[in-house]
Amino acid sequence: MNTKKQQYILPYLLAGSFLTGLTLVFPKIGFLEWLTMIPLFIGVMRMGDAPNYRLAKAYWSGFLTVLCFYLVNYHWFTALYPLDFISMTPAESLVVVVAGWVGLSLLQAIPGGLIFLLFKLLHRTTLFRRVPLVRPFIFSALWIVFEWSSTLTWTGVPWGRLCLGQSEYLPILQSASLFGSYFVSFLLLAVNGLLAYAILSRTVMRRALICTSVALSLVIGNLMIGLFLQNIRPKPAQTLRVAVAQGNVNSHEKWGANSYRISRETYEDLTRKAADAGAELVVWPETAFPNNLNEDEDLQEFVSELARDCKVSLMVGALYTDEETGDGYNVLYFVTDDGVILEDTYAKRHLVPFGEYVPMQELIEIILPPLAELSALGNDLEAGTDTALFDTEWGKLGSLICFDSIYEMLTVDSVRDGAELMILSSNDSWFYDSAAIYQHEAQAKLRAIEVGRYMVRSGNTGISSIVTDKGEHLAWIDPLERGYAVADVETHTYRTLYSIIGNLFVYLCIGFVGGAFATELYWRKKRKQGEQDLTFTA
Repeated sequence: MNTKKQQYILPYLLAGSFLTGLTLVFPKIGFLEWLTMIPLFIGVMRMGDAPNYRLAKAYWSGFLTVLCFYLVNYHWFTALYPLDFISMTPAESLVVVVAGWVGLSLLQAIPGGLIFLLFKLLHRTTLFRRVPLVRPFIFSALWIVFEWSSTLTWTGVPWGRLCLGQSEYLPILQSASLFGSYFVSFLLLAVNGLLAYAILSRTVMRRALICTSVALSLVIGNLMIGLFLQNIRPKPAQTLRVAVAQGNVNSHEKWGANSYRISRETYEDLTRKAADAGAELVVWPETAFPNNLNEDEDLQEFVSELARDCKVSLMVGALYTDEETGDGYNVLYFVTDDGVILEDTYAKRHLVPFGEYVPMQELIEIILPPLAELSALGNDLEAGTDTALFDTEWGKLGSLICFDSIYEMLTVDSVRDGAELMILSSNDSWFYDSAAIYQHEAQAKLRAIEVGRYMVRSGNTGISSIVTDKGEHLAWIDPLERGYAVADVETHTYRTLYSIIGNLFVYLCIGFVGGAFATELYWRKKRKQGEQDLTFTA
């Protein structure tokens, strides 16, 4: 490869990552995502072909590419400024916002660079020389393993999944009910990679034609399967009328001196209106009351009387303190229509780092003291450990709280334990009307499709929505509005293929990449054996 082409490798990589990031921020242009990664793949393949492009340079090129992608995705961190509602000065707020935006992007870029390093390594193998068409699929598999790895530790946040760019195009997302959202991301990558390879192979007409044909087949095939799946309507176990209440209590009010009074007046009014509209179950947002309900007799009396008076069941977001250990939890309480507060609660399973607990607290207090003080609660919370389904007259209700919804296996575990309807309470008030809340709501849509369950989502300041098992919106409340929405929802007992097999597709991607390396080891051993045989014969 000539020097001039090598100079353009990084610009190609950055252009592809930047354009693809925009499709996640603006999903209405998500159809462009089937093309935006073509420059990235052109850069990747040229990088592989360049003999002087060292492994270290491949890693740092990948690091910058992934960093660019996440800086675009996480731009909404700027919406947090200022953090004066938790008594931070403008300077401290700026430090926290920059640390969140740049720091979290860096945490994704560090492992993300390995995709490019491993791809460069594989470019030296016999497999890539003998079967060059495997290259787009190998890179796609590497990226999927990277997406999945973001669910494994607190440093990884699976917010920027490529499939989120398709959130406006429901037929395309339906295959997530078969193999998960990672499969949709893989298709996006593979199609872009094949088209990029076709462009690079334009002088070899037969190869370019094959690549283009396979790419179009993947797009059309997924679309046809999606249309078919979207029109399959399983018979519901039961139906019920559900309401979501969006109090639009902003962060200043939520953590202010009059928080209890404001929240009480707001959610009583919305609940009564929802009950008048026929709601049987009303869902309140995450920490609608930032109080320990199990220790607050006045709050207990309020929710009990309200449920009994309105003849509705309530899902109430509040805090819980374990009397024995003193540990605090972010939970959902279930209040029956006769005013009984069930003892069993659902505790949030995946807490927000630096929002609900501080990882590596001693180190963070030394490096960035403001970051260690970010939590509005004052003390670290503990994470829940199980699905804690609510057994009701309508069947078993599964629960998620806010951050839970971006980790797919939490929803899968709930359905495997028997959840027939999913309830999601959230608080996105920190992000106002930024892209973050739309991306967060899109995650809920993905979870609904993956497991085949209606998702009832109540957000403090929005977005609140009611989503079918196919990802369709039955109700929607815009961000920063106060109101309620009512819809008839279905409970289901059927199981999607994905809820049964889980992330098998990811493991196949791991096996695919591992198999590529294993194949090279096998061929090297064969070559070495052949050389020994020739030496012996001679």
